Amino acid sequence: MSEPLPGMGLFAPHVPVEPRASSVVILYRRARDGVGVEVFWVKRERALAFAGGFYAFPGGKLDRDDADVPVQGAQGEEAALRSAAARELFEEAGVLVVEGARALSPEVLAEGRTALLAGSVKWSEWLARHTLALRAEDLKPAGRWITPPSIPVRFDTRFYLVEMPETATASIIPGELSEGAWIRPEDALSRWSDGTALLHPPAQHALQVLSEFKDESDARARLNTPPYCPGYVAQRIEFQRGVRVVALETPTLPPATHTNAYVLGTGDLLIVDPGSSDVKQYAKLLSLVASLKSEGMRPLAVVLTHHHGDHVGGALAVKERLGIPLWCHARTADRLDFQAERLLEDGEVLELGGPLPQRWRVLHTPGHAQGHVCLVDSRSKAAVVGDMVASVGSIVIDPPEGNMVDYLTQLRRLRDWPVTTLYPAHGAPVPDGPRKLDEYLHHRAQREAIILEAVPETGATLAEVVATAYADTPPLLHPVAERSALATLEKLVAEGRVREESFSWFRVGA
Repeated sequence: MSEPLPGMGLFAPHVPVEPRASSVVILYRRARDGVGVEVFWVKRERALAFAGGFYAFPGGKLDRDDADVPVQGAQGEEAALRSAAARELFEEAGVLVVEGARALSPEVLAEGRTALLAGSVKWSEWLARHTLALRAEDLKPAGRWITPPSIPVRFDTRFYLVEMPETATASIIPGELSEGAWIRPEDALSRWSDGTALLHPPAQHALQVLSEFKDESDARARLNTPPYCPGYVAQRIEFQRGVRVVALETPTLPPATHTNAYVLGTGDLLIVDPGSSDVKQYAKLLSLVASLKSEGMRPLAVVLTHHHGDHVGGALAVKERLGIPLWCHARTADRLDFQAERLLEDGEVLELGGPLPQRWRVLHTPGHAQGHVCLVDSRSKAAVVGDMVASVGSIVIDPPEGNMVDYLTQLRRLRDWPVTTLYPAHGAPVPDGPRKLDEYLHHRAQREAIILEAVPETGATLAEVVATAYADTPPLLHPVAERSALATLEKLVAEGRVREESFSWFRVGA
């Protein structure tokens, strides 16, 4: 992403999408050693548009057929939500929670599960065929969560607590899920703390509750009353321990509508990229910091990944409200209209004390901006990467500030560091960082080849090159495409494959 280009006129107020109804099942069983419980969690396939690569519980959105299933003890929406929960649990984990399930052979269960996943039979028809009945009492309400309005794919999700039937076996069928296993909640939280298992707030809360399991009634009461969740929307989002995100609405390039501000640390805190100048937006960030201060944490500094307006809009206000300094690279500092108290250099380490100490190494990563930096956690190798990559939209390289050679060099550097999860400024975390960085390098190589092919030996203007090379891009975005195309042409000139003369570009013959 980048700050908007002059005259684009593309930025309307953000309108959140309506959340879709969905159901999730927290499946648990008593631990075999008699102490506590285990839960069945799944890992979502990394290519999925929503929560790819995250750990979660079996569940999904309502199908039209779910409402056609009668549920003893429930009517209307409550019945449909339980129907969806039972179906998703059967499809994703192979566990059938219905009256009459014990009478079915493993072969019948397997055939039914396969048919449901393939869409060759309806849930209501399959249940009726085997004289099976859903009962509300088998799926106990365990909370409601609504995806925050900043997310482009949203769900209004009801959670249900289900104890594993004695005769059932849980397993996954690879596809939308890449893993499925029983795990103690405290072990799952340890992996979340280590950064090896990313969690959304509902899953983190459920695991926290079940790690302190006393009985089902107590667990349900706590599951239904999560903290920091007014209107069922999580106000504290911590994908791994000590990495919290607050999405702030900013005038950034579509399709992105927000810039992620990060609050790093478990004691000392760094506030990264408070990008919105709208007080209603950065107030959300200040509110989170205030709640963390009440728990004994201490804001240490505001850190900027680079100087673009959608990253620095609220920086001065936040640093003044919190009374803390601002840190950034020298090439960012000299582009700001307010003072930076510390200039960050490549290779230095920012130490954060706390129950889980963190050491964030500064990497100077020019290309998108001359002063761009990334922060890499020395323990988990998670990386806050600003505008090096995005999981919503693409990255613009805009000369003279942007330089394609530098950008590609830094993509390779990050990939080979190595890094694990990438936390970009725009969009969701990327669990498999090296793969995403390879994708970016491959995409840029493909685009470079297309741009080179669009440059004739007889010459063409930049607009003509873009019209050919970006024929797959809406014309409204061609002004943006021109900037990255120019950066690529400058790279090709430096390599001797293209020459420029009088604002036209000529391919150099073999």
